[in-house]
Amino acid sequence: MSEEQVKKAGWEIAQKLDKEKTAWERLIPEKSQIKAALYSMGILFVVFLIGCWLAGNPFEATQRIPSKIVKEMGWVGTNEWAIIWSVVWIAMFFEFMDATAGMGFGTAITPLLLLIGFDPKQIVPVVMIQQGVAGLIGTFLHAEYQNVEWKFKPMSETIKLWLYIAIPGMAAVAFSVTSVYAVFKVAKVWINLYVCALLLGMGLISLYQGMSRRERPYRPKRMIFFAALAGFNKGVGGGGYGPVVTIGGLLSGVPAKSMMAVTAISEGTVSTFSILVWLAMLSGGVVIDYLLLPSMMIATILSAVVAPWATRVFPERIWQVVVPAYSLILAFYSTYKAWPDIKKALGIS
Repeated sequence: MSEEQVKKAGWEIAQKLDKEKTAWERLIPEKSQIKAALYSMGILFVVFLIGCWLAGNPFEATQRIPSKIVKEMGWVGTNEWAIIWSVVWIAMFFEFMDATAGMGFGTAITPLLLLIGFDPKQIVPVVMIQQGVAGLIGTFLHAEYQNVEWKFKPMSETIKLWLYIAIPGMAAVAFSVTSVYAVFKVAKVWINLYVCALLLGMGLISLYQGMSRRERPYRPKRMIFFAALAGFNKGVGGGGYGPVVTIGGLLSGVPAKSMMAVTAISEGTVSTFSILVWLAMLSGGVVIDYLLLPSMMIATILSAVVAPWATRVFPERIWQVVVPAYSLILAFYSTYKAWPDIKKALGIS
C-alpha cells in the first residue's frame, strides 16, 4: 500500500502506538479514555435497567417460558425473575474473550445455557441484544483506546471494511433463517457439524499464518465472502460469526487489533438488525422471554469496557496467535458438545 493509502487505512494509529509506547506505558489510561469508559458503563447500566423491566414481562408477547430451570425455580406462570449469578460469571468470561479476540460469545454461551436448562427463546433474542449493544460500545471504545480510527471523509479502509462485512452479513442472516429453518429445515446436528468443521479449518489456517513472519497482502474484497459466510452461520446456529469475520480479516491482510474493532462494529450492526427481525416476529405471534437479559448486561458492563483496553495493551504479534488459537479452542469445544448428536446421526456406536 502507498503512503497515502496507509494514512487513510484506520489501523495506522494502533501500529504507531505499538512502536512508540511499551505495554506498561499503554496500560496507563489518559483522562479522556477514563471518561469514555465511564460513559460506556453508564450506557450499559441503562440497558441493564431496561433489561430488568423487560424481564418482568410487561408486554403480551413477553412471557415466562416454562424451561427446565424456570420449573426448578418455581416461576412457571409468574413474572418473577432474579439475577442468575452463574450466568453472570459465564457471560463475563465469554464477553471478555469475545471483545478481545473478536469471537466466541454466541458460539460458546448458547450451548452452555441450553445445557443448563434454558429455552432457545430465552437465549437467542437476549444474546442478539447483548451483542448488538456490546458491539456498538466496543466500536466507540476501540477508537478511544487507539486500536482503530473511523474516518468517513475521506473514507478509511476500516469504514469500507465495515460496509463490506455488515451489508452481506445482514442479507445472509435474513436468507439463512428463512431457507434453513422454513424451506429446507436442515437438522440442527448438521448445522453444528458444519460450524465446527469451519471453525477448525479456519483456526488451523490462521494459526499457521499468525505464527509465520510473512505479511499478507491487503485484499478487502475477500471480506464480502467471509461476511456472507459469517452471516449465514449466525442465522442458522446463533454463533460462528465472530470467528469467521475476524479470521477472515487476518487472512485478508488486516492487522489483528483493528480487525477486532471492525468485527465489533460489524457484529453490532448485524445483531441490531437481528433484533429488528425478532421484534417483527413478535407481531406474528412469537413469544420470547427476557429472563436472562439483566444477568447478561451485568456481565457486559465490566467486560465490554475492559476488553478493548486489553487489546490496546498487548502487542499485535500476541493477538495474531491468540485469535486463531482461541478459534481452535472454540472449535474443539463446539465439537465436544455436539459430538453425541453427530455420532447418533452418523450411526456411530
